[in-house]
Amino acid sequence: MLDVAARLRQLSDADRDAIRLAQDPKFPRWLQQITATGGCAHPIHLTGSTTTRDTTTGEILHHYDTRKEPGERLLIRCRNRRATVCPPCSRLHAGDTYHLVRAGLLGGKNTPTTVRDRPRLFLTLTAPSFGAVHRTGERCRPRRERGECEHGRPLSCGSVHDPADSLIGQPLCPGCYDYTAHVLWHAHAGKLWDRFVRAVRRQLATTAGLAQSRFPEHARLSFARVAEYQRRAAVHVHAVVRLDGPAGPDDEPPAWGSTERLIEAVRTAAQRITVGTPYSPAVGELVLRWGAEVDARPLRADLDGPPDDAVAAYVAKYVTKGASATGAGTDYRLTTLDDIDAARVSKHVRTLMRTCWRFGDLPEYASLRLHAWAHTLGYRGHILTKSRAYSTTYAALRAERARHERGDGTGDHARVSDAVTDVQWRYADSGHTPGATLIAAGVAGDLATNREIAREAIREGDGRP
Repeated sequence: MLDVAARLRQLSDADRDAIRLAQDPKFPRWLQQITATGGCAHPIHLTGSTTTRDTTTGEILHHYDTRKEPGERLLIRCRNRRATVCPPCSRLHAGDTYHLVRAGLLGGKNTPTTVRDRPRLFLTLTAPSFGAVHRTGERCRPRRERGECEHGRPLSCGSVHDPADSLIGQPLCPGCYDYTAHVLWHAHAGKLWDRFVRAVRRQLATTAGLAQSRFPEHARLSFARVAEYQRRAAVHVHAVVRLDGPAGPDDEPPAWGSTERLIEAVRTAAQRITVGTPYSPAVGELVLRWGAEVDARPLRADLDGPPDDAVAAYVAKYVTKGASATGAGTDYRLTTLDDIDAARVSKHVRTLMRTCWRFGDLPEYASLRLHAWAHTLGYRGHILTKSRAYSTTYAALRAERARHERGDGTGDHARVSDAVTDVQWRYADSGHTPGATLIAAGVAGDLATNREIAREAIREGDGRP
């Protein structure tokens, strides 16, 4: 038999590191911290202290210092929304997104339940075509006339592609594909959305016979939107749009504010608005617009339409997907051209990244920060955004969860009116050692299993299949 030393030599570095951690006298407390983060894959390490005093008596009501912790550090969640980066934190973010969107559809979280009776839409806005790409269906791109483009490539494709085929979303001819317009459209997608929302308000005011400047006195447009990368590496926008009265969720919309009128305004605005790019000697000035496909589905309280819970779950699912989930980029920023060459992406996506990098060197596009956003193919900003009055906020949901985890949400010192808290925190590090990664993954798996068991018990208790 092999002796203990020989067996240890056969273990991986991660296994040996896990054994080292388990033998530490403070391992139980460290495991408590890992569990408190939900098994976060890339936790933030903090050092410091917090002290709460009664300013009247000078009595210390509460004191915490990381010097008593393992490694003199406190671990907190990284809160990364991407499932490819941190699955535990992405699940938590998806749950918060679900409740945020659902509250705007059905009420709750300080949003009145009357919002479910308002004019509401589930809206999808698409990117325009930048060139023919391979697609799924009975036949990809059949044409009666056979021919070739100026680059000598076939203009058609009669294949029947499987949905998992790596050709899906790739250009029939990269030379004909408008990579410039694709990148600049991504860089201006946020401005397109802003102008779209303003145009919807103007269209509603016009059809109601109001001066456009008077619209805020009669109604308010609320929304929550999420961006989704398609297989062709172009972003589509899905949004929940709701029409309220001028005071927001607590106010009923005007009598003229119907679902049909909202649909008409959305379609008209999507067709009309444009955004011009900065003039460039190399490119000229492009006029950007939404794609021709606009899907506006009414959400009705009588369930004649997509169920509200399903819409909230749909948005929550996509908010955890980064560009890498569909092969449309990476989840990490690129700092050099060598990073682009090393990225595990298709040739189509790599060309988009290189286009970002090339245009990022041009002074006329400096404000677009295309170097910094090359990993997302020029698309900037948050994946999910919402109007102020749509529903609750991520910060409020996190605060509510923190109060729940503390029990009643207060301590004895919180009920002292003259209490003041002195907080001193410093960033120390982030991430796990190889052994800690193994243990954290196990904790995350156990917690996920426990949640699924709890959900199954609830479903069985409700009598649902």
